[in-house]
Amino acid sequence: MRQTLLSVVLAFIVGVGAAGAPRTFPVENGTGLEFVHVVPQTVTYLGKKALRLFETPNAVNGTSFALVNDTMFTDGTIEADVAGKPADNSDAAARGFVGLTLRATPRGAAFDCFYIRPTNGRADDQLRRNHSTQYTSEPDFPWSKLRAEAPGVYESYVDLETGVWTHLKVEVKGTRAPGSSSTPRRSPR
Repeated sequence: MRQTLLSVVLAFIVGVGAAGAPRTFPVENGTGLEFVHVVPQTVTYLGKKALRLFETPNAVNGTSFALVNDTMFTDGTIEADVAGKPADNSDAAARGFVGLTLRATPRGAAFDCFYIRPTNGRADDQLRRNHSTQYTSEPDFPWSKLRAEAPGVYESYVDLETGVWTHLKVEVKGTRAPGSSSTPRRSPR
């Protein structure tokens, strides 16, 4: 079972209504979230209240996440503090995937996703480091298809540390995400 951590600081900043006012969605207790192939657990992780997500046994890679209910996101900015690491019983190939799913259809049958692979950020192998962050559009454009058809276009290097809080920011306009970034945040120990 893989695990993902989402911080209470998880905030979706989206243009809503005529004014395009930002909205913040705290997630520490799971209220307002729809869970797809994950079981949530409220925890404190590195000093922050957080929601830990455990994949269910029937989860298929890339299909386990929490969706914010009652939102319509087209263009705008999404920001979140996340921490990801492989579960204690994971095999050596585990990466600790964690990211942001957006523009999802009901129950996540189709969605866009930006995610990070924390264990890749400081790997000894340069090619593996180059696969630290990824964009996918499921189900038609999974990572494997994008990597095969357009190597290096939908994934890139970013400096990451496994298990620490990382600030993700995705700016979306039409079919582009020109301002996407991730920044490791050292938490007080």
